[in-house]
Amino acid sequence: MSYAVSAALQEAVFQCLSANAEVQALSGGAIHDAVPSGAVPRTYVALGPEEAREASDGTGTGALHRFTISVVTDAAGFSTAKTLAGAVCDALLAAPLILSRGRLVGLWFERASARRTGTGGAIRQIDLRFRARVEDD
Repeated sequence: MSYAVSAALQEAVFQCLSANAEVQALSGGAIHDAVPSGAVPRTYVALGPEEAREASDGTGTGALHRFTISVVTDAAGFSTAKTLAGAVCDALLAAPLILSRGRLVGLWFERASARRTGTGGAIRQIDLRFRARVEDD
């Protein structure tokens, strides 16, 4: 196994979401690799936790990455969050991601969870879980 492709995978995911017009429009361009500090946008996308497991085979080294992307908003109801979450899924699954190191073998949506957080449940958050199989060069 090699964790060496992890940074390239994160960069490709970030670039894909940043380049997608619908994700940009719905998030106001607020796409982060960490929860924003200071004044937090009303709606944003944040790249979140990741787990990696060995997935090497006879052809070379590889890993299976499970990562979370969160959609967070203070808009009333879940409609805004669900629309943006759908756009995130569409963007990631529509076109192959090009990595600066290694290659993406496949990317799959695994699951999502939607919940209310914050004081009095004023924040809506949807966590999208994806699975990516990568191989190193």
